[in-house]
Amino acid sequence: MQIIPVASGKGGVGKSLLSANLAIALGQAGKKVILVDLDLGASNLHLVLGVSSPPVGLGTFLSGNTEFEMIVLDTSYENVRFIPGDSEIPGLTSLRAPQKAALTKKLVSSDADYLILDLGAGTHTGILDFFLLSNAGIVVTAPTVTATLNAYLFLKNTVFRMMFTSFKRGSPARKWLEDIKSDSASLQRMYIPKIIEEISRIDPKSAEKFLGRMQSFRPRLVMNMIDDPKDADKALKIRRSCKEYLSIDLEHLGVIYRDAAQDTALASRLPVITYKPQSLLSQAVYRIADKILQSETEEVSDFSNFTDESFQSAEMEASIDFDSRMNYVEDLIGSGALSMGDLAETIKSQQYELSVLRRENNLLKHKISQAIQQGYRL
Repeated sequence: MQIIPVASGKGGVGKSLLSANLAIALGQAGKKVILVDLDLGASNLHLVLGVSSPPVGLGTFLSGNTEFEMIVLDTSYENVRFIPGDSEIPGLTSLRAPQKAALTKKLVSSDADYLILDLGAGTHTGILDFFLLSNAGIVVTAPTVTATLNAYLFLKNTVFRMMFTSFKRGSPARKWLEDIKSDSASLQRMYIPKIIEEISRIDPKSAEKFLGRMQSFRPRLVMNMIDDPKDADKALKIRRSCKEYLSIDLEHLGVIYRDAAQDTALASRLPVITYKPQSLLSQAVYRIADKILQSETEEVSDFSNFTDESFQSAEMEASIDFDSRMNYVEDLIGSGALSMGDLAETIKSQQYELSVLRRENNLLKHKISQAIQQGYRL
């Protein structure tokens, strides 16, 4: 069974959208899929699936009121079963270690080809631990400054969590890490290559164990909500930061254009891949599913070269999808289905969104400038 955790540094970037539609695409390919809503306390994956609010879920299981088998629900989608979350638990912070261990044991022993975990947004240790159930989890982001920054920070916290769990209690490496962990500002300024260098000096055995885990850690990226092929370039910035500061390389699974079909599908209580399978969004999900299916049999001997190709492929897909999108708009205008007034209204809406993003960008720049100045004063 392949475990596919789907995470994001911040909410609102389409994590649940990808999880639900990817599950259906893999199910249509003949794979047995279990989709799990692990965004506890903010569970809404059933809405994306078009499923009524279930009476049982992870909350009733963890509270001891329901057997695990009873919360694995059949769906109307081929080969797809669903484990809902619920509001009985306010968030992953409430999961005690025994609860997390019991849940993990049940999940990893499930009968499925793919176990897709829709995780909550953020970097709580519970979320990071579920993400680390696989070496190839998916991080969903959007081209906004805050979304890309949070995607990088999520991966940074994941690497730190992996490091912390790699070192045994009482080992020189664990003691050194706990000492610098008390000074969070210093820890955040330290880059993984420098930490590895220090750990290798004081505790070679622990360093070797961690480096072994890092070698097999191959997270994947999906850039969602793009409007222009240039938006796809934002993924390159995340990749460069991860390579330079975290010593990890990312595979790019693909890009997904912003698509109004998703809003209509959600209002119709249908996943977009079912509501409109020929839409750009649905076709992007199918491409991502194909890449995941291909990875079952594909052996990667040169991972660096493989990731280079994945980013080149994503750039090409962004251009092709953009051309298809523009051709579609031209066809709508030509047929009279879309008036020039409708097009003007759409452009106005996008200009407003761009102005919001500019303000957000300027605010972030101001905060960074203030932080740098404070650092100089110190």
